[in-house]
Amino acid sequence: MQLSEITISGYKSILNQNIRFGELNILIGANGSGKSNFIGVFGLIGEILNGNLQMTVAKGGGADKFLHYGKKHTDSIEISFTFGQNGYFLKLSPAAGDTLIFEHESSVFYGNGKDSFPYIDLSASGNKESELASYAKEHKVSEIVLNSLKNWKIYHFHDTGDTSPIKSTNKISDNLYFRKDGANLAAFLYFLMNIYPEHYYRIRDTVRLVTPFFDDFVLRPDNYNTETIKLEWHEKGSDFPFGANDFSDGTLRFICLTTLLQQPNLPEMIIIDEPELGLHPYAINVLASMIKSASKRTQLLISTQSVTLVNQFEPEVLLVVDRAEGDTRISRPDEDELTDWLDDYTLGELWEKNILGGRPTG
Repeated sequence: MQLSEITISGYKSILNQNIRFGELNILIGANGSGKSNFIGVFGLIGEILNGNLQMTVAKGGGADKFLHYGKKHTDSIEISFTFGQNGYFLKLSPAAGDTLIFEHESSVFYGNGKDSFPYIDLSASGNKESELASYAKEHKVSEIVLNSLKNWKIYHFHDTGDTSPIKSTNKISDNLYFRKDGANLAAFLYFLMNIYPEHYYRIRDTVRLVTPFFDDFVLRPDNYNTETIKLEWHEKGSDFPFGANDFSDGTLRFICLTTLLQQPNLPEMIIIDEPELGLHPYAINVLASMIKSASKRTQLLISTQSVTLVNQFEPEVLLVVDRAEGDTRISRPDEDELTDWLDDYTLGELWEKNILGGRPTG
């Protein structure tokens, strides 16, 4: 089920925001505007569902770092999601030990609409961790909510250094899903090649578009340990096997993005922060086409700093992030106001001119 609405209050730079979601959502804004904090909400929910609230708060510097300007100014964080006929709500409050605990948690079934009285399936007060997974074992509403929330995935392919997980040797059986950091790229491509060859060839051909010297991946179990596999590839006109380290950083990221967006079974929501990092402008245009195509099969939230990428989309998919009076504000552009501007300028140019907002202001 696709997310239709999210409300956030008291979380980091976000005082109070209500955002409607579409199939495709492109997040733009200046550095420090709060884009990362907005995406961080989805990361926080993921950690909560895995029973890691306390660890996440501790690693993040304590409750003050999560509450809007600290607990002296904000007494709770509230987050609610609406998707299909269901919803999820939580309220976190500061507690002794500079941590956060649940003041309330609900899974909701709205029935015929939000105007009807919602059926609240669970509640938690004073709990250190979420009860949603426990309730999901016995309550259908909570099961549906949990399965949807756990199928919203955040992906980061920024780490392409020598010790990058993308370049690591994989267990050949690590192919149930494509990992958020690309750590099982070789195993997943090998799985697609054997089980979903049409998708594999589409991925290969897309990589060829932006890497003309690339011919094909070489995917085979290791000679000395047939339970492992590593990423290798051939150049056109050569049978010499190159390794993952021989790809440029941008090419390796593009391969991960292509694999993610063109795999046969997509998560219910894909969230990617700055996918354009290290990509050539032509590769960014190809990326935009893949994003549009994937949005017909699933929901996407893409954060970007790329004018080139923004140029490929229509105003209605944009979420513009600004910082005003210390608070993050997220809004949709007014399409009627942009009509005349778009006769003479691209959407990216309007962003650069600060007609859309989402640019640094003095």
